[in-house]
Amino acid sequence: MEDFKILAINPGSTSTKIAVYRNAKSVFLKTIRHHNDELCRYPRIADQFEFRKEIILKELCEAEININRISAVVGRGGLIKPIESGVYSVNERMKEDLRNSIRGEHASNLGALIADDIARSLPNAKAFIADPVVVDEMQDVARISGHPKFERVSIFHALNQKAISRQYAKSLDKKYEELNLIVAHLGGGISVGAHSMGKVIDVNNALDGEGPFSPERSGTVPAGQLAQLCFSGEVTLDEVMKMLNGQGGLVAHTGTNDAYEIEMKAKAGDKKIQQIQDAMSYNIAKHIGQMAVVLKGMVDGIILTGGIAHNPYLVDYIK
Repeated sequence: MEDFKILAINPGSTSTKIAVYRNAKSVFLKTIRHHNDELCRYPRIADQFEFRKEIILKELCEAEININRISAVVGRGGLIKPIESGVYSVNERMKEDLRNSIRGEHASNLGALIADDIARSLPNAKAFIADPVVVDEMQDVARISGHPKFERVSIFHALNQKAISRQYAKSLDKKYEELNLIVAHLGGGISVGAHSMGKVIDVNNALDGEGPFSPERSGTVPAGQLAQLCFSGEVTLDEVMKMLNGQGGLVAHTGTNDAYEIEMKAKAGDKKIQQIQDAMSYNIAKHIGQMAVVLKGMVDGIILTGGIAHNPYLVDYIK
């Protein structure tokens, strides 16, 4: 069987993950972490393009990966128009939408752009995205909010949630489409999804201020207080949006978006840090409980995934 090499690129809000596969086997894996002071030099996330691309190429070079033998470069899908779960070729319309941030700014927007740029530099490679953050399978009743001007939107960590769900199903010798699962992705953003027979029928919008707070995002905040702040004259729209996404959550409470640093400080006895970590864990557990109701109590498994899921204290708190 001829080797088919794949370069996978997953840009997140606090890290860039890359992997190289030979057919179905992983031969290289690297997580590159980005501190807040490293990324804040760039006014827009799109401005991080060259920075992240060069880091990826540097890591591949240091690992002595011959990228000229890559057949496909797969990037994490970003904020494009809502689409069904699946694999898509990168094309000019997609890139234009991502460059213009038609549905907002997020690090995942860089996935297709970097994948396409690298693929174009290689002799036989094509660029793809898989399960972008805009995968939309929500049931209609879940879209309705408390006011007709506001509709709930599906933006979540679809790629990881779908992949880990399929992996879990395989471990049970079952199909993903046969299970009811609750999946919580715990990264720079946090999304908690209700997976019913292969469809994510409800999930929090992990980007725009819904659900648990996370290392960089405020999650759900009191709406009345937010409205008062918006019309106080003290802040601009851009500043409010950054409070919700980028400068909220752990970084607002503690000054750092590094969840591992928070974990170590809490472990060392910092009471304030411990309380903030507990509050984040509490909110995650609460939203997992909500998704159990969505699945009518028929839950085959609860899966915690993402970088923060390596924190044993947080996992025990949620349990």
